[in-house]
Amino acid sequence: MRLGLINLKLLVKYMPEVSRILSYVEALNEATAHVMETDPSVFLFGLDVDDHLGINGTTLGLSQRFGEGRVFGTPLSEDAMTGVAIGAAMAGQRPIHVHIRMDFLMLCMNQLINVAAKAHYMYGGTVKVPMVVRSIIGKSWGQGAQHSQGLYSFFMHVPGLKVVAPSNAYDAKGCLIQAVEDDNPVIFVEHRLLYNTKAEVPDKAYRIPFGKAKVVREGNDVTIVGISNMVVECLRANKILEEVGISSEIIDPVSLMPLDLETILKSVKKTGHLLVVDNGWTSCGASAEIIASISELLEDQLIKTSRLGYEPTTCPTSPILEKAFYPNPVTIAEKTFSMVRPSSPEWHPSTKLAELAYQTEFKGPF
Repeated sequence: MRLGLINLKLLVKYMPEVSRILSYVEALNEATAHVMETDPSVFLFGLDVDDHLGINGTTLGLSQRFGEGRVFGTPLSEDAMTGVAIGAAMAGQRPIHVHIRMDFLMLCMNQLINVAAKAHYMYGGTVKVPMVVRSIIGKSWGQGAQHSQGLYSFFMHVPGLKVVAPSNAYDAKGCLIQAVEDDNPVIFVEHRLLYNTKAEVPDKAYRIPFGKAKVVREGNDVTIVGISNMVVECLRANKILEEVGISSEIIDPVSLMPLDLETILKSVKKTGHLLVVDNGWTSCGASAEIIASISELLEDQLIKTSRLGYEPTTCPTSPILEKAFYPNPVTIAEKTFSMVRPSSPEWHPSTKLAELAYQTEFKGPF
């Protein structure tokens, strides 16, 4: 089954008034155009946002449409340019600052953590910082140690920042519009492997509220929470699990901070099992936070919990090592099976099913 159709069929019930199919890239581009057209205080900037590729197409054509004064490239200086974004936001503008890779947000952490996140509090509510920080995570064809990291748990830890990670084109458009209109700094997480996925997206503007998760597949035996691109792989794992009679309920948090624990809690009370599949390391990560929070809310009710994410080592470049490093539909299905049927013999689906969804379509980097 093609990746786009997986998203389309299983998420369509959350998409009222749909009218046409767009890719994740097209949805981001359309959302940006909408907010810039309706609000003159919005501007878009970042490294290469105005070049001929337009950040994989997400900013393509916007410079010509809105002019160089509102869409412009920047020097390779994340710290200084983040300062520009913060200052502009404090002065009443609504900047969208595009970072090609989340890895390099590390170069502007002081600006984001000590200034953007805290200004509203430190100035007694008189200052707002309405800015969006777009950042891309994930592997594709061997991005390696410094270009593959999913570091959003860093930002989940900090009060004053909101963190969203939409898994499909419909949510990408609605979340970006919501993020731009929010009066707080928002870290907007985009997994590069989602860019070519497609879903039905309304032509008109709409908003996806933060702090509300979605049950994208109902089930009874186990609750699986997939983050960002892992929603897609969890849906593929579900197909494998159906062959052995295991019914999984799959939840997409959409918003990581604020985090909708009630939707997850309701599901876990029904299934008694919780697996969280992440695009980052499990230690001190988003998966750890979700499991710890749900365990606290359950009080005396005992459940089985587990998590999958990056192996505890630096992101590899080799495709062979990548297969062992990243969760895939087979490892997700195997982990789920061992949780739900601990007394059964080990079960190993065909390794042919272990390819990530993009690998069934990916033709090369160029």
